[in-house]
Amino acid sequence: MRRLIIEEPVSRPAKWSPKLAWFALVVTILAVLLIRFGRIDYQSGFIALGAGIGFALLAVCLSFMGFVRIWQEGRQGLGSAIKGLLIAAIVLAYPGYMALKAAILPPIADVTTDTDDPPTFSRSRAALQARDGHIPPEASPGAREMQRASYVQIAPLTLDIGPEEAFAIVQKAAHNLGWQVIEATPPGGRVGLGRLEAVDRSLLLKMPSDITVRVRPRVDGARIDIRSASRFGSHDLGINAKYIRDFLEEASNLAIAVR
Repeated sequence: MRRLIIEEPVSRPAKWSPKLAWFALVVTILAVLLIRFGRIDYQSGFIALGAGIGFALLAVCLSFMGFVRIWQEGRQGLGSAIKGLLIAAIVLAYPGYMALKAAILPPIADVTTDTDDPPTFSRSRAALQARDGHIPPEASPGAREMQRASYVQIAPLTLDIGPEEAFAIVQKAAHNLGWQVIEATPPGGRVGLGRLEAVDRSLLLKMPSDITVRVRPRVDGARIDIRSASRFGSHDLGINAKYIRDFLEEASNLAIAVR
C-alpha cells in the first residue's frame, strides 16, 4: 500500500516577501549609484529611490501577512518571511534614520552664522555657472527664527588677526574640507569685505550645498560669517549646520596654529 504524503501548504505572502525585498535592494542600490555618479537627474533618481523604498515596505507587509497566516493556519514559510523582513530592513535602515532626523530637526535648508545680515551669494558668471544658474533664495524670517531656536551654537567666528590673515585661514579651511572653491575675493576695496564662494556635497548621494564665506574687518581683528544652503529640497536634515560646524572648527584650529 502506498502512503499518501500530504505537504503542508506554504504561505504565499511569506514566499514572495524575500523576492520582493531582493528586488527592492537592487532598485535602491542602482538608484543610489546613478544619483551619486551623475548618471541621472536628481528628480528621476529620487523617484527610483522612492520606488525601491516602496517595494521594501511592501515586502515588510508581506512578511507580517505571512507571519499571521503561519500562526493562524499552520502554514510553512517562516524562514522566508524572516528573510524577507531582514532584507527589507537593510533597505529601510538609512531612510528610517533620515526620517527620524527630519522629525527632530527644523524644516529649513539655509543656515548662516548671521541671521540678521546673512552673507549674500555671488552672482558672477563663474558662480552662476558652477551652481547651474541657481541663486539660493533668501530664507524667510520664520526659517531664521527656527534656526536660532534649534542651532544656538551656530555663531560668527571672531579672530584677533588682520582680515588678510583671516582670509588665508578661510581658504585653507575650505581646502582642508575638500570644498569646490568657485571664487575667492580677498578683503579690500571700498567696503573691505573678503568673500569665498564654494560648493560642498553630501557623502552618499553627492547632493550639492552652496556656501559663501564673508570676512569683515573689525577694529580688533576680523569677523568670519558663513552661509550654507541646499540646492534641492526644503529640509536639509541638518547637513548645512554640519558644514558650518566643520568649517568653524577647522578655521578655529588653523587660527590657533598660526598664533
